[in-house]
Amino acid sequence: MNWQATITLFGTVILIFLVGLFASRQKETSESFLQDYYLGGRSLGGFVLAMTMMATYGSASSFIGGPGVAYNEGLGWVLLSVTQVATGYFTLMILGKRFAIVARQYKAITIVDFLKERYQSKWVVLLSAFSIVIFLFSTMAAQWIGGGRLIESLTGLPYTSALFIFVITVLVYVTFGGFRAVTLTDAVQGVIMLVGTLVLLIGVVLAGGGVSNIIQDLQMENPNLITPFGAGGTLTPTYVSSYWILVGIGVVALPQIAVRAMSYKNTKSLHRALIIGTIVVGFIMLNMHLVGVFARSVMPGIEVGDTVMPLIALEVLPPWLAGIVLAAPLAAIMSTVDSLLLLVSSTIVKDVYINYMKPEASRKTIQRLSMGVTGILGIIVFLMAINPPDLIIWMNLFAIGGLETTFMWPIIMGLYWKKGNKYGAIASMVVGIVSYVLFESFYPDPLGMHTVVSAMFLSFIAYVGFSLMYKKKQLSL
Repeated sequence: MNWQATITLFGTVILIFLVGLFASRQKETSESFLQDYYLGGRSLGGFVLAMTMMATYGSASSFIGGPGVAYNEGLGWVLLSVTQVATGYFTLMILGKRFAIVARQYKAITIVDFLKERYQSKWVVLLSAFSIVIFLFSTMAAQWIGGGRLIESLTGLPYTSALFIFVITVLVYVTFGGFRAVTLTDAVQGVIMLVGTLVLLIGVVLAGGGVSNIIQDLQMENPNLITPFGAGGTLTPTYVSSYWILVGIGVVALPQIAVRAMSYKNTKSLHRALIIGTIVVGFIMLNMHLVGVFARSVMPGIEVGDTVMPLIALEVLPPWLAGIVLAAPLAAIMSTVDSLLLLVSSTIVKDVYINYMKPEASRKTIQRLSMGVTGILGIIVFLMAINPPDLIIWMNLFAIGGLETTFMWPIIMGLYWKKGNKYGAIASMVVGIVSYVLFESFYPDPLGMHTVVSAMFLSFIAYVGFSLMYKKKQLSL
């Protein structure tokens, strides 16, 4: 075990943990426990909003799986990854003021709250809850695996033991802290990620003898590594462009990201978050994926892609500094995990239990149930993550696409098209989910584009078509 790196890593994690506990002890400022636990009292400033969006989106896929794929594919994957630079900008610009105003009018605490009030249909709620639970379990499993891989690489512990340490750390502070703890720790984690990725990139470049020398090494090994088309020539312009839908525009529809657009304090905070979030996401994504590519020159022959990032950090940095830098991806994973846990927990407690099972539940009952469900969910995902794949990024991207095809049009068209109704929303969700799963299973990447593009197109047609078809009919669903 590398004791210096381990101590500095867990020292940073403890600091973040204490921030979460401190936040959980602050006086509630919202009208109820639910608003404070799941939405932070709608009081986020611009910097915290930008950092929490970035830290939530920048997950194990970005910091562990992404560099692993870049290590295998070369600079083409870096080009593909930087399409994420506009993620925060699109989310806040498309949803922005209108979404926050409508959410406040509806007294919506979750995305499903918004959809429930907008469409007045229990089937919309149940389809939403089903999609969130199913797809986010895949995403959370990817985060669990990423955290376990990182601690395993650093400490030399067996994977299962490393996974257990990570899960316990996350579950304690998210279960007791809620959304307020998550957003404050996200701000700390965002700063760690910003500085850590830069330090690591500099370390890799120096270890490789400079950028020119690294590029020459890559070209000698495989000329395709320094082209936009990937090591195997499979990253076509059409395919790379379609990723802009998956990890750019489509991110607007991710419930864990969209809920952030409900939680800012005022217009000034929104505008500040637009600028800060765009710059920070672009900077971090570019750095991390370049680290993955350049690591191939410094440490050739790494077999498990998800271990590239921690192994290269230990190779090129002093152990104490590697521990601090590795706190950056660990922080990103923790940020995403805690947000997803709260999202799934709120779906079960707020959107299903309170809406349809026990609307008169007391505050104490809701509080206990929320914390209990959050803890149980974490344990289930831990069991799912015990046997991991070599690269977690594909699990994460599958889940992202599934959520986007489910929620894209019910959210956006629900905000901006008055003729949209519950029939269109239900049709869009069903067509989106079914077509996405069928394409992925039997005809992946139709017309050379990522599957999500075709599924989104079909779900859009379904939304508009069924909304107009049933415009004047009063059917009981």
